[in-house]
Amino acid sequence: MTWDVHRPPRAEGKTVLVTGGNAGIGYFVAEQLAGAGAEVVLGSRDPAKAALAKQAILARVPGARVRHLRLDLGDLSSVRAAVQELDHLDAVVCNAGVHLDRPPRRETAAGHELMFATNHLGHFALVGWLAPLLAHGRVVTTGSFTAKSVTLDPADLQSRRDYEPKRAYSRSKLAQMLFGFELDRRLRAAGAATLSVVTHPGGALDGLTPSRPPLRRRSAGERLRALPAGLLLQSKEAAAWPAVRAVLDPDVRGGELWGPRVFGVRGRPAREPVRGPLADPGLAAAVWAASAELTGVDPAWSLR
Repeated sequence: MTWDVHRPPRAEGKTVLVTGGNAGIGYFVAEQLAGAGAEVVLGSRDPAKAALAKQAILARVPGARVRHLRLDLGDLSSVRAAVQELDHLDAVVCNAGVHLDRPPRRETAAGHELMFATNHLGHFALVGWLAPLLAHGRVVTTGSFTAKSVTLDPADLQSRRDYEPKRAYSRSKLAQMLFGFELDRRLRAAGAATLSVVTHPGGALDGLTPSRPPLRRRSAGERLRALPAGLLLQSKEAAAWPAVRAVLDPDVRGGELWGPRVFGVRGRPAREPVRGPLADPGLAAAVWAASAELTGVDPAWSLR
């Protein structure tokens, strides 16, 4: 089908949880899903920012159904408590992430490297504990194109030996994308109706992103400085398109990878080949097993 990013299929009656839906790309995923008629749950640890995001969405989509779910992906007790607050769900967009830009290496209270814990382990536990609600839904995992440039050692998933912030971030995103593909394999083996789809947003800049008051306002200077980068990159509004398509397109299939059409960094969403480490089932299975051990989630859970 021809996909119109500005007119996605209607989604009345659907409820979608968007982690990190209070800011950045996650906000625009939430806004676009709300615009299609879905009820959107903003998974966020900050109620104040979630309230601003809700105001911004309502300003663009009058009558939108938006609510906040307190969720700190770096704290597994918070993840479990959040799951108890949900009784119906048609899709979850695993979007939230932390990107540290300088040392030192930081850990959560549980002793897990912060980016790996937030970007991957929290989502692994969230989906595992949400399994009963997603028996006929979709799990959309948002990775990063930077994940394609790193390798992952199952014996050192948390970068204890060679921590460097950008590399550790990319590794956490690679782990999360491997989870999405491994989840699809397990769903297919179990004969489940649930779809697991992996996406990435390409390259996005705040300076190319339109204002969404009261959540965020872009200055004229910020926009002018970002214009040259617009030849290669895009706005966070456009970067949300692959995840929105993965949630709403009836032709999307489990195990697919969706990203921007132009060199994987900008443009309308398109299906991409799954290559390199992303296509390694042995590595994905090892990440799955380690993640189950670190989170205490049953490694054999099924969404059937």
